[in-house]
Parts: sequence; C-alpha cells; structure tokens
Amino acid sequence: MPEIKVTPLGAGQDVGRSCILVSIGGKNIMLDCGMHMGYNDDRRFPDFSYITQNGRLTEFLDCVIISHFHLDHCGALPFMSEMVGYDGPIYMTHPTKAICPILLEDFRKITVDKKGETNFFTSQMIKDCMKKVVPLNLHQTVQVDDELEIKAYYAGHVLGAAMVQIKVGSESVVYTGDYNMTPDRHLGAAWIDKCRPDILISESTYATTIRDSKRCRERDFLKKVHESIERGGKVLIPVFALGRAQELCILLETFWERMNLKAPIYFSTGLTEKANHYYKLFITWTNQKIRKTFVQRNMFEFKHIKAFDRSYADNPGPMVVFATPGMLHAGQSLQIFKKWAGNEKNMVIMPGYCVQGTIGHKILNGQRKLEMEGRSTLDVKLQVEYMSFSAHADAKGIMQLIRMAEPRNMLLVHGEAVKMEFLKGKIEQEFSIDCHMPANGETATVTTNPSVPVDISLNLLKREMALGGPLPDPKRPRTMHGTLIMKENSLKLVSSEQALKELGLNEHQLRFTCRVQLQDPHSDPDTLNRIYTHLKSVLKGYTIQHLPDGTVMVESIVIKVSSSAEDTSTKVLLLSWSYQDEDLGSFLSTLLKKGLPSGLC
Repeated sequence: MPEIKVTPLGAGQDVGRSCILVSIGGKNIMLDCGMHMGYNDDRRFPDFSYITQNGRLTEFLDCVIISHFHLDHCGALPFMSEMVGYDGPIYMTHPTKAICPILLEDFRKITVDKKGETNFFTSQMIKDCMKKVVPLNLHQTVQVDDELEIKAYYAGHVLGAAMVQIKVGSESVVYTGDYNMTPDRHLGAAWIDKCRPDILISESTYATTIRDSKRCRERDFLKKVHESIERGGKVLIPVFALGRAQELCILLETFWERMNLKAPIYFSTGLTEKANHYYKLFITWTNQKIRKTFVQRNMFEFKHIKAFDRSYADNPGPMVVFATPGMLHAGQSLQIFKKWAGNEKNMVIMPGYCVQGTIGHKILNGQRKLEMEGRSTLDVKLQVEYMSFSAHADAKGIMQLIRMAEPRNMLLVHGEAVKMEFLKGKIEQEFSIDCHMPANGETATVTTNPSVPVDISLNLLKREMALGGPLPDPKRPRTMHGTLIMKENSLKLVSSEQALKELGLNEHQLRFTCRVQLQDPHSDPDTLNRIYTHLKSVLKGYTIQHLPDGTVMVESIVIKVSSSAEDTSTKVLLLSWSYQDEDLGSFLSTLLKKGLPSGLC
C-alpha cells in the first residue's frame, strides 16, 4: 500500500526551528526552514545531516516551501541553500519573498556584526538564496514537475502567511504553517476548502488554550498601558517587526486620538517605514476594512507613533516603546529592557508566545534575577504582563480548521508535548481519525488508500438511470458495470458496445457451461417440465421460459436435459450462462444438485 512519511527536523513537540520533511508519492518536500530563538549553538538550525551526511541537498529534495517570513520558519534558509547546498525551487508568497530578506539581514547583523559569530551566512548568501525563490499566488495551482503540484491558501497570522496543499496523484498533504482562525484589525481569518487531505499537518502553539474575547483583551491592554503612563512609568512592548506590531499600533493610535494623550509612542527605527511600505504594497492581503478605507486614509500612517532613537530610552517621563525582537532574546528590545528593568514604575507587556531559553520566557515564568552575558545579574523590578495578542489558532480554531478541511489523518507540530497530547486525545475522540505528534527526528507513517479517478460515459449513466438505478450521489459508493478503457493516461468507463466500437473489435460471446447429474424416473420432457415448475416456485422476479426447442431459460441461462445411456433414470442437465449471470448460474447448479422435490408433477 502507498504511504506518506512525515519527519520533523524542527518543531516536533517543540516551538521554533520549524522544518518538516514530507515524502509523498516518491517526492520529497521540505516545509519551512527556520531557526530556534532559544539557542546560540548548533541547535539553532535544523539537523540537515538527517537528509544526507555529505553532499548537497538538491539530489534529495524536490522543492522547499516557506509558509511565512517569521525567523522560526525561514531563519535557516540561506544556511541550508548556500552553506549546506540546495539549488532547487523555493516557494513562498509575494509578501514573504519581499519581507524575508530584510528580516534575514537583520538577524545576520545581530548575530555576526554585534555578537561576532563566525560560521554564519553572509549578505551575499541571502541574495543568492532569494534568487531561487518562485513566488506563489493564493489559490493558484503550481506544477513543480509532471507529478507534484502545490496550492496556497490564506492563513491570516501575518502579512503573506499561507497554508499549502501538496498533491501527488490522488495523495495529498496540507501544511498550515502558523495560522489564525479569527480576523483581527489588519488581517482576515484563515480559510481552506473541503480538500480532504490524507494528512493535515497543523501548528499547535496554543493546543490547550481557548482565548477570551479579543475586545476584553484589547480593553485590558489599553487600561494597563494607560495606568502605567499616568504613574509616570515607561512601557516596553517587545514585538516582531511585522504582524502584532501593526495590530497594537492601530489599537494605541486610535486610543491616543480618542483620549487626547500626550505621552510619546515610539517604534524601533527603520522597521516601521519598511513595514508600512510593504503593507501598502500588499494591501490585498489585509482585511476588508483596511482595503475599503485605504483610498481615504492609510491605517498604517500613524500620527502619534514616531521613530525611536536609542538615546530616547534615557529621557525622563512616561513613554511607550515598541521594540524588536518579540522574545527579548537580542537586539533593541533587550537593550531597553536592561535599562528599565530596575524601576517598579515601568512595565513590560509581552504580547506573544516566548520560546524556552529566551529572556521573555524566563520573566513570564516569574524569574526576578537574570543571568546576563558576562556573568552579570539583572534584578527585574518592573511589572511583567502577558497579554496574548498572538496570531496563532487556539484549540477552538484548530478544531474549526479540521471541520473545514476534513482530513483523513492529523499530525501536530509547533507545540509543547504535554499540550499536544491533550489536543491529540480531543481530536481522536471528536473526529475518529488518527492523530500523530512525532518528536524531532521521528517519522510518522500514514498508509493511504488512493482513489483512481475514472470518467463515466453519459450513455452508460443514462442506461443505469433507465434500469431504475438511484441518482448518482457523491457520498454513496455504487457498483457500475462497464468496460474500462485507458486512453492518453486517463481512464474511462463505457458500455461494452461503445468499447467495441471505439477499439474496432468484434463482439464474442463468452459462456460458461456446467453438467449436473439428477435422479428422476420420468421421461426427459417430463423432467424438464418438473424443473421449470420448481424454478418458477423458487425464483420469484426472474424471467423463466419453457421454450419449444426443449430447453428452459432463466434470464440468459439455458438448461437442457438428456438421459444417461446406461440408466434412463439418471438425467444429465447441461447448464450454460453468460458472464453477466455468473452468480445466478452458480446458484442454479447448486440448487439442481440437491434434486427435485417429490411432490412435483
């Protein structure tokens, strides 16, 4: 039986370093190629030696697909393509293709220029890697080769995020990447059609969470920011450059306008301008409200939010600063956090998920003394708040997507093992499908039962209808008799007459014969008459005829009687039938072997 194999090299029972290998119909596809925010050593990137110990990856992979521009999904791409070696196609949407190199260059600068790390990709490698990218449009089927095709669906989450369907013949896999089933202030909700894939590979970051209403969360967020400002404190909001940043900027901008607040709001330099440029460029990827109002007013041009300069961090008085990155593991957000951590008037609001090993994860777990680089310790006195504005699907959203796509099997990645285990049980209970959750380096194997598509001729369908068959129903399987013809790699079921005509063949009748011995003292014509009467009483609803040529016919079955030369009371019955009536012919031979009832005249 054919099978699909799925092996996570990253994001197996873990969040970060997303990289999943799929083998389907003899094709090998890499889904995402990310880095792990919690590590600074070899564990930062997926272990590509799993694919090959030496040599390039091109020979082993048919294509690479990147779901969106977050670094835990694309951060290892130049390392994989330029340093390990891959020359095949890399597929991603247009917004991802535009934004990905900017974030990769930012990541390179922090790692190489500031931390001085070696054995890392260069700016030129990022450019060379991006030359291999083939852009995807939503709902467009792309032929990777003669057998492999892919199709992208809208995933919400961030600008340009996509879910991808991978198809080889009748086998298919859907990979969600990160997605959000709830529309927000700047993006729509994820959507997919009822594609019934063999496996749905879904993220499970919030596998056990059902989030409260978004409006309540927004109100709490604004209240906390406002209270801190009123106290004269400074508020740090660590974000990634695109996504939650724009969501929260729109929220604060409207609140500042409504409340006529004067405290300054700043955003990490450079990135806002770039972000706004891309939101304008890819306005069709945002939600309906933003698209509608875009002509009169661009929601991403902010009156109250100004570019941040690092000298502002020491300014007296209240302020709100959006700084990157979002998990406080490096960069400007970490620098500001170090400066403001010692003052209890200040506040840090973590608006998204933090990976284990990052400063963000440590402070959310209540750590108040942090070991920093160079063995120094940092006392955390400021207020720490966690408010999930994360654009990931919660447990309810994941279940909603399963109902939408109707997969035959489920596989969970990008989540924590304990939470995954809980959701796995829920999915198996509610949908009665198998759910897998392989760890990194483990392979989940799913056996598929591929269906072979066959066209049916109109004449054959009409004939079935004329015989009183039920109307065709796609949900109910039914048997149809016809001749299967293969022409130019497509199969067609036609009537036998049409098949003979199309193939230019003469018709031959194939008949089965069978001899049955029967003890009956009567003459041959009387025995035949007794057989006719017996069959009339047993076979209701069948056409049974006693013909003048001394035979009995049941449908296409012919029965003849002759006496044995040695003993006239031993009759030899000759049965003959066409292949269409094989079941009936077998039944009659068994019935007549039992003999005739004694009361027959």
